[in-house]
Amino acid sequence: MTTDALALPALPRTSGANRLAFHALPVAAVLAFLILGWYALAVGLNSMQVTDRFKRDGITWTTPQLLAATWSMDRPVLPAPHQIAQDFYQTVFATPVTSKRSLVYHAGVTVSATLVGFVFGSLLGIALAIGIIHLPVLDRSLLPWIIASQTVPILAIAPMVVVVLGNAGFTGLLPKAVISMYLCFFPVTIGMVKGLRSPDALQLDLMRTYSASRAQVFRKLRWPAATRFLFASLKVAIAGSLIGAIVGELPTGAQAGLGARLLSGSYYGQTMQIWSALIMASLVGVVLVCIVALAERLVLRYQGSPA
Repeated sequence: MTTDALALPALPRTSGANRLAFHALPVAAVLAFLILGWYALAVGLNSMQVTDRFKRDGITWTTPQLLAATWSMDRPVLPAPHQIAQDFYQTVFATPVTSKRSLVYHAGVTVSATLVGFVFGSLLGIALAIGIIHLPVLDRSLLPWIIASQTVPILAIAPMVVVVLGNAGFTGLLPKAVISMYLCFFPVTIGMVKGLRSPDALQLDLMRTYSASRAQVFRKLRWPAATRFLFASLKVAIAGSLIGAIVGELPTGAQAGLGARLLSGSYYGQTMQIWSALIMASLVGVVLVCIVALAERLVLRYQGSPA
């Protein structure tokens, strides 16, 4: 039997546009379902206020009028998607960045605390992981306390951090960064402990046969093996750091930041302002995680590992 008879028929090649459509179609379908469900939920939550207003004014309404009214309220219980989009566009693109009404300005304030907390939390997590790996006493004594520290709700810790640091004369960025660091160091610590322990016994024995020192084992074996674990932890940590910065702005009575924007919106019943700030926080989180993912690709490419 010849090789031609055994040859399999060639599969048709898919173009880039077809592949993009294949991946984008499910996302678009889910997004359309969410938007339609959101509109329906907005009608259900806002209709009681609208019908009460119609009854007080003696207006006989039709279903289209009811739908239009529930989707155009000034202070709805749940704003419609197009209302949130209009408020988001107004506060992001139609407002100067230096204005305190700009979401970009508030996002910049929150991101500054997020990055400071992320840097210090990551360094603390890496240092703790290195100590736990090389000092068994820290593994037995410190690691259980690190895990137990995350059982305390951040909403209970944040006011105490703000009060203590405020009495010590530290206000503004530092309390928010400390709260961000508290949420950030834990995933980095656990991920790095797992990564630094990932080399198997045969690899460690091989390094011993080469008479490698502890520092050489760490630099040439443990650290490269922990790189993927580190970046996986950093993606979680940067998101937690952003949450910590937003939460840290709530008890401080801050005048700027996404947390302050959320707080003022809840005080004055501006639900569209709340949802716009939430969307901005989500977008900021996505951007920060993508930056960490890009750094991961560059580092792995530098190490010669497949990205």
